[in-house]
Amino acid sequence: MTMKDVLSPTALSLYHELLETLGPEALKKMLLTMHTIRAFEERAEQLYAEGRVHGTMHLSIGQEATAVGASSAMIRSSGDAGDYLLNHHRGHGHCLAWGSSVDKMMAEFMGKETGYCRGRGGSMHIADVDSNNLGANGIVAGGVPIAVGVGLSIKMRGTSQVCLVIFGDGAANEGAFHEALNMASIWKLPIIFLCENNQYAMSMPYPKAFNIEKISQRAAGYGIHGETVDGNDVLAVYKAVSEAAQRARNGEGPSLIESITYRYKGHSKSDKQAYRTREEVQDWRDNRDPIMRFNALLVRTGVITEAEGEGMREQAVEIIDRAVAFSEASPDPDLKMIMDGVYA
Repeated sequence: MTMKDVLSPTALSLYHELLETLGPEALKKMLLTMHTIRAFEERAEQLYAEGRVHGTMHLSIGQEATAVGASSAMIRSSGDAGDYLLNHHRGHGHCLAWGSSVDKMMAEFMGKETGYCRGRGGSMHIADVDSNNLGANGIVAGGVPIAVGVGLSIKMRGTSQVCLVIFGDGAANEGAFHEALNMASIWKLPIIFLCENNQYAMSMPYPKAFNIEKISQRAAGYGIHGETVDGNDVLAVYKAVSEAAQRARNGEGPSLIESITYRYKGHSKSDKQAYRTREEVQDWRDNRDPIMRFNALLVRTGVITEAEGEGMREQAVEIIDRAVAFSEASPDPDLKMIMDGVYA
């Protein structure tokens, strides 16, 4: 990928606004994490093509800024010291941005005993409960009502934690979405509802499924804060989620944030993508790629050089190479243990 100088209109002003809060090292870490997510996803696709991964998977290539910006705005720690994460079936990037082990992630993806769920969860159900990552969900909008339970638990325990729940635009048309927002609103629960609007719910274009311009407008119906951000601008996502988290900690209740982004790959591996053109995908790649844009910003502001940016991409590939080697050296689950964890 050529690192063109394609900046969002607000990129430089956001950089100067957030520089004191984040600092150069945090900014560089955010870029490396975005590279790592993409390298993981690209290798996942390769492993699937080679027949080394079974089932299906949902890739988030092109959506890295939302995962990294949102996670960077939360307190990632264990127990009552940390916030909570719930996400959806296109969730590899969310887990990696939350700080999950790349080795354990890849091992889970390849169905190995050393994976987060001992190889039983696979692509759509990776969880790391020890870090308050409560996991992905294969059911569309499945994590949204669970977040209400988490938010209620936080309120009853009286901690300052916040629950971040990530879902897609298709989930925003499920009944569970509306019920969850209503309950979270009337109880003022500390929840951030983050909708990744990647333009298509499976093959359904966003404009055909909604009679509103922005999904965030639905927040008004529940009396909560609603906001739409450029989901391919990592700092825009970071700012919106940071502010939502602060409101939640102040007892002001939930927020609905819509993050406008785009997936370059199909909905899943069986998707023929007949509903969009190659030109549309290429336009997003060429002009709105989140990694390209953030790299350009950090080069423009002197945080990194062009060579350092390329070095980060290579470093990410090496991280994934080691994770694949770890997974290949890991044992497969023992069939004698197949019933473990099925019953309490």
